[in-house]
Amino acid sequence: MSLIIQWLGHSVFSLDIEGHSVLLDPFLTGNPLAAADPDELNPEVILVSHAHNDHTADVVSIATRTGAMLVCNFEMGNYFADKGVETMTQMNAGGTYQGEFLNAKWTNAFHSSSFQDGTYGGQPNGYIIMANGKHIYFAGDTSLFGDMSLIGDENLDVAILPIGDMLTMGIDDSIKAIKLLRPKYVIPMHYNTFPTIVQDAGKWAQRVNRETDAQPIVLDPGDKFTVE
Repeated sequence: MSLIIQWLGHSVFSLDIEGHSVLLDPFLTGNPLAAADPDELNPEVILVSHAHNDHTADVVSIATRTGAMLVCNFEMGNYFADKGVETMTQMNAGGTYQGEFLNAKWTNAFHSSSFQDGTYGGQPNGYIIMANGKHIYFAGDTSLFGDMSLIGDENLDVAILPIGDMLTMGIDDSIKAIKLLRPKYVIPMHYNTFPTIVQDAGKWAQRVNRETDAQPIVLDPGDKFTVE
């Protein structure tokens, strides 16, 4: 049973779960690292962590075109409904979306959340995706927090963590997060998109290898990783 993760730049990921397509935090329009055109994507499910434009820019266009199930928090759901999105499940931290080919448990994230027009986007979240017997933690935009150790109790196969600093945790805190989360593999995100969040992913990977038990997976935009 295959589960393939593709990085599309910044914090945008596409999952292929036995031929089913899932899109995470779609920001392709205006993304200088975008490895896909939003009109090319046909997800069945879209998961969104928080309201900032660099995570939601293409939600409405993709969701309304494809009819994909949009899974997001309550406040974002109300906002997107006003923009014409009809198919959605509204969540909050601790809740689990139970879908046909994946489950997704909403977790805390420590960040802010508002749309470009200033509309409040509710509490930011991460999520644990459970599919094909695998557990993938997508942290969203967050700082380091101690309860990541509880998320680590979920026997994570993959953790996808921001490393850009300035707006999220940086490399130093990501290493601490990996030690709390204890995943088999870790993938960096939310870096190098803009000058303020440029990081050396090669040096990050060296530290992951040296200081943790996880295997770093550094992808270029468009690259794929198959979770074994």
